[in-house]
Amino acid sequence: MIDRAGLAEFLRRRRESLQPEDVGLTRGQRRRTSGLRREEVATLCHISADYYSRLERERGPHPSEQMIASIAQGLHLSLDERDHLFRLAGHNPPTRGGASDYIGPGMLRIFDRLTDTPAEIVTELGETLRQTAPGVALTGDLTRFTGPARSIGYRWFTDPATRALYHPDDHATHARVFASGLRKVVTLRGPGSWAARLQKLLLERSEEFRAVWDEHEIGVSYQDVKRFVHPEVGVLELACQSLMDPDQSQFLMVYTAAPGSESHEKLQLLSVIGTQELGRSVPGR
Repeated sequence: MIDRAGLAEFLRRRRESLQPEDVGLTRGQRRRTSGLRREEVATLCHISADYYSRLERERGPHPSEQMIASIAQGLHLSLDERDHLFRLAGHNPPTRGGASDYIGPGMLRIFDRLTDTPAEIVTELGETLRQTAPGVALTGDLTRFTGPARSIGYRWFTDPATRALYHPDDHATHARVFASGLRKVVTLRGPGSWAARLQKLLLERSEEFRAVWDEHEIGVSYQDVKRFVHPEVGVLELACQSLMDPDQSQFLMVYTAAPGSESHEKLQLLSVIGTQELGRSVPGR
């Protein structure tokens, strides 16, 4: 059963302990509130301010698991805090690890500060959970996909449009990397996992995947740079640095160009153009 008093107190304490800069917000000059405002938390959680306020006042409907997950993410809760919030709301906590889309607060704090460079947070199966604005300008909105298509590896072998963003000379390498990575996750997670389900779907739907899979490669990786082909600015050669959250098996991917290079100038141009003026959406990743 829901513990309304405990839930309200926990939400209030967590909100008051956070500062705007902790969650990627700007602190106004006339700010007097200790911690975040309820309206700010509601925006971060993608819920109405009235709904959130009622929870802090021990009122309102019983929040669903989806609602609690959204609140936990918006408040940048740790995994232990998230699980506690679920129990206060009368729900069982979700699973941890590779099957979870929950992003830890440490990863989010770093991500929130990457406002001027393409970056994304992805799962071990290449499912994009968050993107910076420059990241969207570079690759399009990769969080829009659902089902198996959330995985870049699945899209690579089933949707030809996904490949348009990468240099044709690198396509064979991408295929090997995706197949190798999926093999690693299938071995790690087991035959009943979502990774194993993706493997089965790809074996059924892609002759190319079957051929690459039969090579039994493991540990295949990219060279120093990835070559993107953007419909507006052309080819960009970008280095990719990654940071892993071992608790959630998620990766923060940051794309950069060598200072003074042509690709660096193109990234700056993309940041000026933005996602609203690109003329057409970018397919795949």
